[in-house]
Amino acid sequence: MRVRRRHTARMADTPGTRKHEATALPDFCSVASVFTLAVVAELVVVIDALAPDARMTWRGFATATLFVVWLALLASLLLCRLRPLLVRWPPLRGWLLAWCALVLLVAITSAVVAWLDHAIGTELTPASAARFVIGNTVLAALLGAALLRYFYVLAEWRARLAAVARAQFEALQARIRPHFLYNSMNTVAALVRVDPDAAERSVENLSELFRAALGADDQPSTLGAELALVDRYLAIEQLRLGERLQVERDVDDLPSELEMPALLLQPLVENAVYHGIQPRRAGGVVRIAGRRTPRGVEIEIDNPLPEGDTVRRNGHGLENVRRRIAYHFGERGGLEASHEDGMFRVRVRLPDASFP
Repeated sequence: MRVRRRHTARMADTPGTRKHEATALPDFCSVASVFTLAVVAELVVVIDALAPDARMTWRGFATATLFVVWLALLASLLLCRLRPLLVRWPPLRGWLLAWCALVLLVAITSAVVAWLDHAIGTELTPASAARFVIGNTVLAALLGAALLRYFYVLAEWRARLAAVARAQFEALQARIRPHFLYNSMNTVAALVRVDPDAAERSVENLSELFRAALGADDQPSTLGAELALVDRYLAIEQLRLGERLQVERDVDDLPSELEMPALLLQPLVENAVYHGIQPRRAGGVVRIAGRRTPRGVEIEIDNPLPEGDTVRRNGHGLENVRRRIAYHFGERGGLEASHEDGMFRVRVRLPDASFP
């Protein structure tokens, strides 16, 4: 029975399930969705006004703008309220029902507006109410299909982006090099008789490092937790490399509660040790410094380049971290790498969630 339950749990995350999530209806209550509907509706009015044979006056343009923007807001409200019901249907049927609701809303609203206009006599709509209603309904059907298709493609793209980020994180979890584990265990074995306390600390640090690296999910972490993980990693490497590895740390002023993706800084420090310190006979200094910025923090990791080497060979690791930062923070975060005067520097920009 255990095997069957485990198999069922795995089957819950099949490509078909991910495809179902990718085609789920978007959040019509979001500001982005409302803004998109309003902009597209206004663009229709502008295009109609700029048509070569258009005879729209400023009064007509203002009236049309008021009507379409109000209709877009009403459509957003309707789809927002219907979404909890629509998501219960299969994805394709949910999209179709959303389109039908949108078209039906435009038809009913246009009919009500035309009737009120003719009853009051304001002459804001065409003389033929049927033409006004049918024209708006057909236009809503075409634009509604195009907009829902846009939302569908956008949702699918975001799902693929999330899958890529997830795959990259899983690859990062398996990225701890086997020789690092072997060297660490050999160091522990050598310290068991000479310095049991140091051996015990090394085992604790190693267990915490692997706990973070082999975690089940890419759950958010904090800057304080990530810096503590970096300290544990450096403590293990210092036992192995001895005086060849020197560490300068200037991160005391950083906000430890700042939220960030898990296992983000440790791979960068690991690259600094593996590519910058280990190949050098004399070793070198790994410098970790950070400072506050108006919208978050910046963290710099410096290390010397190996003798006779001017190009770092860890581009895949840097690109992995760069993509994870881009996925979580967009343009607000970033990673920059440069080398000059025999030093290699990585600068990480992390935004504060309190800033938009």
